[in-house]
Amino acid sequence: MIFALLGVARPVWAYDAAATMQSMQAFLREMPDCAEFTDQCSICRLVEGQAMCSIPSTTCIKKDYVCTRQSEE
Repeated sequence: MIFALLGVARPVWAYDAAATMQSMQAFLREMPDCAEFTDQCSICRLVEGQAMCSIPSTTCIKKDYVCTRQSEE
C-alpha cells in the first residue's frame, strides 16, 4: 500500500531560518544591552556584534527570546 501525504506540517526543527533571523534581529534591536539570550532551543551569545548560537535539538519548541545576561559595557 502506498500513501501520499500532502500538506503535512513540517517537523518543529524544520523552521524557516530567514523568519527566525528576523525575529532575532528584532529582539536584539529591542534589547541592545543583551549579551546572551535563549529561545529555549538554542543558547546565543553576541561575539563581536554577531549572534553565535548553539544548534537546537530536534525536539525543541521555540519560544520568544529571553535575555539571560546583560553586557558589561
